[in-house]
Amino acid sequence: MEILKKMILEHGTVRGNNIVMVDSFLNHKLDISLLNEIGKEFYERFKHKNINKILTIEASGIAIAAITAQYFNVDVVFAKKTISTNLDDNTYESKVYSFTKNETYTVRVAKKFLDKEDKILIIDDFLANGKALEGLIDIIDQANAKIEGIGIVIEKGFQDGGKLIRDRGFNLESLVIIDDIKSNKVVFRN
Repeated sequence: MEILKKMILEHGTVRGNNIVMVDSFLNHKLDISLLNEIGKEFYERFKHKNINKILTIEASGIAIAAITAQYFNVDVVFAKKTISTNLDDNTYESKVYSFTKNETYTVRVAKKFLDKEDKILIIDDFLANGKALEGLIDIIDQANAKIEGIGIVIEKGFQDGGKLIRDRGFNLESLVIIDDIKSNKVVFRN
């Protein structure tokens, strides 16, 4: 997706050997025009699937999932990372380790929002080690729902998450794959 690559090169920044900051357009400040293009692209890649729900994880995936959902005309459910008074007690839960925050947290989805009839497209902003995806997959498995596909905006191909998920047989589509970071520049997979 050339427009996304251009935004990463022009507006993204690199920290260290494995952090790509895209907060100026994707996961803090949102470029809605870009998000619309991302939503259209996910629709094109997965429109042949029988998707009736999109699942993501808070917080960065919500905007991307919501805009994508407009093209599929389906609802979005997001896994919550924190317990709140407005979360149903009857939930599916999974433990997720965050390398960015260096902590393990429990993600939850109310059972009333996922069931065995659901055919789900998972959407998220980044894929690195795959721990967040594993948590979402676990929740979908608990609900006996079906995963129709996984859409990732930016995959860090130099980390093992994408390989692990693909090796499990999932239809994983990443809009951009970064294979390396050299001299504070990203190197995209062709």
